[in-house]
Amino acid sequence: MASQQNGCINWVKLRKAILSLTTFRGILSIIIFTVIWEICSRLEVPIIGNVPAPSAVLISLAAQLNSPEYWVSWGDSFVRILSGFIVAQIVGVPLGLLLGVNRTCRELIYPVFEIMRPIPPLAWVPVAVIFWPTAELSMVFVTFLGAFFTVVLNIVDGAGSIDVRYIRAARSLGSSRSDIFWKIMLPATLPSIVVGMTVGMGMTWSVVVAAEMISSLSGLGFLTWRAYVAGEYPLIVVGMMSIGIAGYLSSALIRLIGGRLTPWLRTF
Repeated sequence: MASQQNGCINWVKLRKAILSLTTFRGILSIIIFTVIWEICSRLEVPIIGNVPAPSAVLISLAAQLNSPEYWVSWGDSFVRILSGFIVAQIVGVPLGLLLGVNRTCRELIYPVFEIMRPIPPLAWVPVAVIFWPTAELSMVFVTFLGAFFTVVLNIVDGAGSIDVRYIRAARSLGSSRSDIFWKIMLPATLPSIVVGMTVGMGMTWSVVVAAEMISSLSGLGFLTWRAYVAGEYPLIVVGMMSIGIAGYLSSALIRLIGGRLTPWLRTF
């Protein structure tokens, strides 16, 4: 009975979300944007008129939806993204927590980290191609870098913003270092971890697309670049839209998981 009630409640929430004013405004804004885009393309408005019209893009999209190669491109890009992103979290989250809670480690490691962090991930592409045995591993490595520095920096900043009075109060009540970490430090830095993961996911898509254009024969980035070389301009827009949708879905999934992990941050 309880499971049925929960299912009904979830269905009601989903229905309200779909029929909400926010959803209506979002759909309306997309329609208005598409209509303006179509008009400007047909009237050959400067700059915008050079972009393929939505009608031409939809025709190209319909052709791609029936092409297995298009969906293979989606799959290849997602595999690279998930591989690099997961490894970045496995390495970056513990390192960020270590730098955030241990002053000695922070003083020893953080200077090197800060020197390497400003280097754009795309600048690592030639080095990755040289040192990694396959192009696939080099792209995963560059994707890893795109998320790694972001998540570490957010965790360190989150740990540094914890009110020291909480830690002092815990120590005065006899809490051990382990208790302070698990019950104060980790919950307090969890929102920063989620933010770092969300921003890092956006970075990984930017990086992997550029890497695919340089050193790959598959993926959404390669699809977009091949369309440019072939002069298939509507397909370029299809590739760009596909990348945007894929990035949005990836970030939305992380925000959903983050919302479950940090329910106390919900304001509406």
